[in-house]
Amino acid sequence: MEFIRNQLDGYGMSEQTIGYLSNMIMVVFIAVVCILANYIAKKIVLKTIIHIVHNNRYTWDNIILEKKVFHKLSHLVPAIIIYYSASIFPLYQGWIEKAALTYMIIVTIMVLNALLNAFDAIYRSFEVSKIRPIKGYIQVAKIVLFIIGGIVVISNLIGQNPLIILSGLGALSAVLMLVFKDSILGLVAGIQLSSNDMVRVGDWIEMPKYNADGDVIDITLNTVKVRNFDKTITMIPSYALISDSFKNWRGMQVSGGRRIKRSFYIDTSSISFCTEEMIEEFKKIHYLTDYVTTRLDEINAYNREHQINTESKVNGRQLTNVGVFREYIHQYLRNHPKIHQEMTLIVRQLAPGDNGLPLEIYAFSNDTNWAVYESIQADIFDHIFAVAPTFGLRAFQNPTGHDIANLKESTQFSRGY
Repeated sequence: MEFIRNQLDGYGMSEQTIGYLSNMIMVVFIAVVCILANYIAKKIVLKTIIHIVHNNRYTWDNIILEKKVFHKLSHLVPAIIIYYSASIFPLYQGWIEKAALTYMIIVTIMVLNALLNAFDAIYRSFEVSKIRPIKGYIQVAKIVLFIIGGIVVISNLIGQNPLIILSGLGALSAVLMLVFKDSILGLVAGIQLSSNDMVRVGDWIEMPKYNADGDVIDITLNTVKVRNFDKTITMIPSYALISDSFKNWRGMQVSGGRRIKRSFYIDTSSISFCTEEMIEEFKKIHYLTDYVTTRLDEINAYNREHQINTESKVNGRQLTNVGVFREYIHQYLRNHPKIHQEMTLIVRQLAPGDNGLPLEIYAFSNDTNWAVYESIQADIFDHIFAVAPTFGLRAFQNPTGHDIANLKESTQFSRGY
């Protein structure tokens, strides 16, 4: 500064002008030094660190690099230069030092936060993390870190000892917790929801306790706003999503497949062994030609090997109409353009009951849109209901008034009334 003043003094300027110009020149000089130091830190030092990290045999340092710990650390360099340059400007030294120190504290907090994230990611790369997760402890450490960091920042700005602020907060804590109870609960819930990625705007959630079933349209400190499918709006307290159970359908939407799980109930009295005529008809069905031929060869080979008397259908192995029907549905779904072929696809029998034999379809559509999904599901079961008689099967249905009227008419006709 003295050198600059001496140089300007040679031009015959006034003392006030020299003071302004020297300060401006010094500010520009410090700014250039900060830019140069930042450039060296990021373009040379940081690149060197990245090169070393990428070319060693360890993997944990790659995670630290991914969490940008070193990138955040490089922001300290200009702040340190400004902090130690504050003495050049005696009138503003206190303000400059406070501003630079506040920035350094904030950067340090962000570096420690990134380190905690890196530590969590490193720990989760080991199998023990599935048995002994530490994410909850990491979150507590982050809360403590931000609280302490906030107190240190405030104490630095007001020039007071952090212990004085802590003692004052302790005296007011009871009042604060009473007045801001909902906000505190909402804040804690918001941290949990965000850190665990439990819910986002646009997610479809279902929470029967609050009659909520629709899309999340807004998340605030105290409430989560859900637009139900009937266009009503449900407001759920943020902390309720932590304390109570809810279903998030995001996984289904992201996966690209939506589950179809519905049963076709077969009248058990229509189940029978396949006759020769039925088998010949089944061979004409595109999806069953290879199956029927292969199964018949297996059954005939088994019966010959065990010298089964095939004059009675009870002996040995035989094709049944319900078994062939089940295979037909399976092949039909395998060739359906709207069924997700990379996900589970099962056609199975459930335990028979009062409503006949349930044949359950368990598959996934490749379109998660609600309207399209319902259309796909309806088309599949339209086809199943229509094709069942081809296999000699009847859908189970409890007697209706129409059935009773037909029974009465047939009885009267048989008696000659």
